[in-house]
Amino acid sequence: MTKSEMIQAIADKAGVAKKDVKKTVEAFTEVIIATLKKEKKVKLPGLGILAVKHRKARVGRNPMTGASINIPAKKVVKMRIAKDLKASVL
Repeated sequence: MTKSEMIQAIADKAGVAKKDVKKTVEAFTEVIIATLKKEKKVKLPGLGILAVKHRKARVGRNPMTGASINIPAKKVVKMRIAKDLKASVL
């Protein structure tokens, strides 16, 4: 589902103007990004938890040549899916 498809679906379901839904979705996204930049968790009831995790540096392999390469440490965003969502989808 693309962003525009999601906006249309929410507007249809809620009976609200598409432009209002678009503003809300964009504000929602900005709040999530700002919270994750502070390295705090974002709990989305019914969906799960978004959190920033630190990946350690590690040694990997180039699959074409087999040569070892160093992969630097970095931050990644992880999502832990809520039990109810997982049970209803899977």
